[in-house]
Formats: sequence, C-alpha cells, structure tokens
Amino acid sequence: MPTLEASEILKILPHRYPFMLVDRIIECDDEKRIVGIKNLTFNELFFQGHFPGQPVMPGVLQMEAMAQVAGILLNRMFGGEGKISYFAAIDNARFRRPVVPGDQLRMEIEIIKAKPRLSKVHAKAFVDDQLASSADLMFSSAG
Repeated sequence: MPTLEASEILKILPHRYPFMLVDRIIECDDEKRIVGIKNLTFNELFFQGHFPGQPVMPGVLQMEAMAQVAGILLNRMFGGEGKISYFAAIDNARFRRPVVPGDQLRMEIEIIKAKPRLSKVHAKAFVDDQLASSADLMFSSAG
C-alpha cells in the first residue's frame, strides 16, 4: 500500500486536532501490520505543561498514538472508516526512553487477534532505532 498522508488519515479516523496523533502511514498490508509516524515539535500542546523546561511526551499519549495507528488498520480491515474503537485493555505497557520535541515516533503495530467487535494488537514505538514504548492493546468497537 502507498503511504497515507494526513488528509487520507482524517477520512479513516474520527480524531481531530489537537488529539490527532498520527501524521503519516508509511506501511500497511491491510491484514496484519501497519507502521505510522508522528513528528513531534515544540508546538505540541502537551509539551507546554509536561514538563516546563524539560518537555516529554506523556506515556499515555504514546499509547493513544499507537492506538490510533492500530485504529487505521482495523478500520481498513473491517470497512469501518470513521468508526470509533474504545480501549478495552492495555497490558504489558513499558516505557524505555523519553520522547521529546524533535523526535519522530515510528509506531509499529501487529495484529494478535482481529474481530469486528474485539481486537488485540502488539504495539511498539521507536525513536530512531531505540524502543521508546510498547504494549498489548485491546479494543472494543461500538455497534
């Protein structure tokens, strides 16, 4: 699949600024795996308060960014563009390094189980080649 730019992502995900945390999809096989990018700048709203003088992307937003990338794959798999999936569980979350302004977060998602109403993925976020965070994410889809 060719890359997806922000305008195409907006057709698939219901999220909008300031909560859209995916800038581009660089890989997707529509069945098992997807890779997305988030470019982080000093202009991100969360950096203003987390933490002044030493900005760090909150771990929960790293989880959310990975969930949004997973949502693109799941919506493409099940033909549910714009459909909302809710977190059902976050297991085995680990945070390995701070994510700071100027970093590019590369999120790699692999399907563990995919069903229209309940899905589970393994998610990893990297800065350069360093693992920043990872988790197993479970989603429940509304009707």
